[in-house]
Amino acid sequence: MTEATMREQMGSTLQDLMDTDPRLAVVLADISTGYFERAAAAHPNRVIGVGIMEQTAVSLAAGLALEGFIPVVHSITPFVVERPFEQIKDDFCYQRLGGNFISTGASYDYGTDGMTHYGMGDVPILRTLPGMEIVVPGTPREFDVLFRAAYADGAPTYFRLAAQANAADRPVSFGQLEVVRRGSRACVVAVGPMLDRVIEAVKDLHVTILYCTTVAPFDAETLRAEALRGEAAPGASVILVEPYYEATLVPEIVAALKPRAVRVEAIGVPRRIVSHYGSASEHDADLGLDASGIRARIEAFLGVARA
Repeated sequence: MTEATMREQMGSTLQDLMDTDPRLAVVLADISTGYFERAAAAHPNRVIGVGIMEQTAVSLAAGLALEGFIPVVHSITPFVVERPFEQIKDDFCYQRLGGNFISTGASYDYGTDGMTHYGMGDVPILRTLPGMEIVVPGTPREFDVLFRAAYADGAPTYFRLAAQANAADRPVSFGQLEVVRRGSRACVVAVGPMLDRVIEAVKDLHVTILYCTTVAPFDAETLRAEALRGEAAPGASVILVEPYYEATLVPEIVAALKPRAVRVEAIGVPRRIVSHYGSASEHDADLGLDASGIRARIEAFLGVARA
């Protein structure tokens, strides 16, 4: 198990960077203030709490960016993505400003709080914004690596944190897919914290596994090289396993492999209202996103007879 949660790692990473980078500023909306106590004491002018006003937080962050700062806005997933979506679109993307948006609680870590706190639509929504970078780490350490690589690159960047994490860190790089293993029957793209359950689901199947922690920009080159391995490959079979609404990355997969034919099985949170309450693991089991549910979908797609 990892020693810290992604949320704890966020606080540690940002406080460390604030000590060395005077451009970094954090805007909070009454969420995770305890993780920034040291930074607030050391840099009181660069840790700003605005109360429960997420639209204001994003617009304030844009003002900081215009003044040369590198802002970070943090809140629960739907609060930092859905409520201030207009501000992210107009104040950051339209103005071509760099900044960072870090969520916590995706997709249904707040599984007993209902739709107001669910965040399965965050990545699909943000993918509509030109120039938006989207990062989905699978462990706390991976967040640290990816944030340090991208936070000052001049683009609006979203970091999606969740309570669930993979057991081991991978050698991740911003903007790149990692080849976990190679096989011949299909290519499985596992996004962020879905990797461990994908590995369990396909442990005896001869498939390639690609690990994705940067959703946008998507690494089309590696996917194409692995899914179409060999010049004689007529097409590809790709299985996409995502922790947010299913089929979000299908357009990127199709575009990466054109003009070759491609069969895609999209596994993710079903695009329907989730009205039950429970833990994230209970939701996963109910929605077929645990290892056994993923296995069943892959077997059906590949035509594998169940034991």
